[in-house]
Amino acid sequence: MRNSIWLLFFFSFFLLTSCDSNGLFDQYQSIQNSWGKDSVIEFKVQPPDTLNAYNLFVNLRNNNEYRYSNLYLIVELNFPHGKTIKDTLLYKMAKPNGEFLGTGYSSIKENKLWYKENFTFNESGEYTVNIQHAMRESGKVNGVKELKGITDVGFRVEKLQNTK
Repeated sequence: MRNSIWLLFFFSFFLLTSCDSNGLFDQYQSIQNSWGKDSVIEFKVQPPDTLNAYNLFVNLRNNNEYRYSNLYLIVELNFPHGKTIKDTLLYKMAKPNGEFLGTGYSSIKENKLWYKENFTFNESGEYTVNIQHAMRESGKVNGVKELKGITDVGFRVEKLQNTK
C-alpha cells in the first residue's frame, strides 16, 4: 500500500511538472552519428494565429563528443506566400573552462537558444523552418563536413510570458 502511494505521488508530480502551457509547437529531430554540412533539418509550423506575437527558439541537445565552444547555425524561415528570412546565428555552447552550457544531469545537455523574440506570424498558412550548421575549424575555409556531438535539433514556438 505504501509503495502505491509513493508511485501515485511520483506519477502526479511528473505529470504536473511536465505540463508546459507556454509551448505551442515543440518538435525535435534526432541526428544519427553526425550532422552533415549539407544536411538541413526541416520543421513545418502551423501558427496559432496571425495577430499575437510569439517567441521562437532553436533547441539543441549535445553530448561530450561536441568539440567546440560555440555553434554557428543558418536558420531559414519560409513564409506561406514566398517570403524568406535567412539568419546566420552564433550560440555559445561552453564556458571558458570547457564545461558545457545547458541543462541536464547526464552527459547530454539541452540548450534552448533564442531565435526570434516577439515574432508575429502575419501570414496564414504553413511556415517552414530549415536549420543547418555552419561550423568551420579556426583558420580553415571549408566547413566541418560531419559535426559530431549534436544529438537532436528542435524548434519551439512559445506564447509570450505575461509581464503583469
